Amino acid sequence: MAVVDEKIQVLVKKVIPIERLKETIEDFEKKFGLTQIIIGDRTNSNYIRESLTSFGIPIVTIDEDKSTIEGRYRYLKEHTKGLARLMPIGLRVPKEPFDDYVAVILAERYLRIIHRQSGENI
Repeated sequence: MAVVDEKIQVLVKKVIPIERLKETIEDFEKKFGLTQIIIGDRTNSNYIRESLTSFGIPIVTIDEDKSTIEGRYRYLKEHTKGLARLMPIGLRVPKEPFDDYVAVILAERYLRIIHRQSGENI
């Protein structure tokens, strides 16, 4: 999960078990006043959509094609240190889940579409 503002600044990102989805959305709603929930169009998307409709926050589904690859790349660029940086990034293995990076990517995709439609540059 991630919370980003309209300028695509990451306010918070974290990986949570799906069992804590509603609880985490409640916390984020209180802290940040969510205006949209962006979900990917594949893994668990129907379950997530159904789970979150009770919040009354608009839910937008976004194409998540190649978002896992992009998220993995970002995670590894940010978390690889020392001599491991000499190894090609495709051979490195993340030490922990990186779904929070994927969430940021999906939010960026959505906001870029919105900004493009309004003629704004971000």
